[in-house]
Amino acid sequence: MSMPSVRDVDQIRWVTFSRPEKLNALTREDITVAREAVADTPEGVRAVVFAGAGRRAFSAGVHVQVFHGLSARDARSFISELGDLLSAARRAPVPTLCAINGYCLGAGMELALACDLRVATTDAVFGMPEIKVGIPSVLDAALLQQHLGLGKAKELLLTGGLYGVAELDAHGFLNKIVPPDELEKVTIDLARAVAGHSPVAMAAQKRLFETWQNVGLQAAIDASVGEFAEVFADPDARERINSYRPDDS
Repeated sequence: MSMPSVRDVDQIRWVTFSRPEKLNALTREDITVAREAVADTPEGVRAVVFAGAGRRAFSAGVHVQVFHGLSARDARSFISELGDLLSAARRAPVPTLCAINGYCLGAGMELALACDLRVATTDAVFGMPEIKVGIPSVLDAALLQQHLGLGKAKELLLTGGLYGVAELDAHGFLNKIVPPDELEKVTIDLARAVAGHSPVAMAAQKRLFETWQNVGLQAAIDASVGEFAEVFADPDARERINSYRPDDS
């Protein structure tokens, strides 16, 4: 069975799920490799992109055989491993992007939710079919209501149905929608647009996203003040600030 491929090109790390004949359905080994690829990015990597091999799917989610024979204890262990991958994508000090082609289901959609930015092809299809399998949607499915609104999030989770790009884009879920042949190019362009900034400022901004997600307003503001001040302790950040000109933007 093919493990995800990991390659670094021009400061971008590509993590590509590589089992197209199985719609890039995820095994436990895939989840481990992907998590390590995000957690152990080299210093020169400024963005991480998740992609799926072939034209048919980004990922159809967890391979159903993974669930066969699990006890409650085993299920807790497995879902914690998946949670570690999603957390790594959310908490990475560099931007994380999802290049979505074809099916993006279950854990695949949760990974898209965990990433900072999402680029999808016009023929992409989304869904959270866990309820049809006999299990609830968990982990970063908790973010669905922020992306889609509570009513639409409940519809996805309770019906287990499939949804096209246009319907989800109406709720602001996607950053870019492109023809299939342009997915890699547009994803690279977007990754480069966010990869060229100060690594210190980017890491601070990523930490703040996670903080804002988990605390009240005043605590979020207080954390922002601290992050803002700490950026000025970094020599590279100070140099960038001092040399910035408005026409650079």
